Amino acid sequence: MRPNPSVFDCSIVTLPKIKNRAGNITPVHNSQELPFNVSRIFYLYDVPGGESRGAHAHKECHQFLIAASGSFEVLLDDGRTQRLIQLNRPYIGLHIPPMIWASEVNFSSGSICLVLASEPYSASDYIRDYEQFKQFIHGS
Repeated sequence: MRPNPSVFDCSIVTLPKIKNRAGNITPVHNSQELPFNVSRIFYLYDVPGGESRGAHAHKECHQFLIAASGSFEVLLDDGRTQRLIQLNRPYIGLHIPPMIWASEVNFSSGSICLVLASEPYSASDYIRDYEQFKQFIHGS
């Protein structure tokens, strides 16, 4: 069994930014800027102020979060340590490996959280109860 990752295994990645007077573009390629191949893309938007999203861990799925517009914070938790990361530029992303509890919080008005995921949606990949997450990572 592989060891559980820590919040310090979550990495902030600066994506390429191609500047143009007509507007910038940021390309993202499988297994180049991302440490995995993308199988699913979704985005969160119209999150009311004060609300949070996420609050779960994945058993197998890697995720890469980008603030496509506006800003939000990601609270990472490995069962021992917490780390808070702010995302507020569309060319900066956060890689979250499996077995990290993550919550997206403090959304600015009009923000969009773009999520690139390594796996198709599978309800069985989610751990949605924090106590079960702690039991899972500690092998209880």
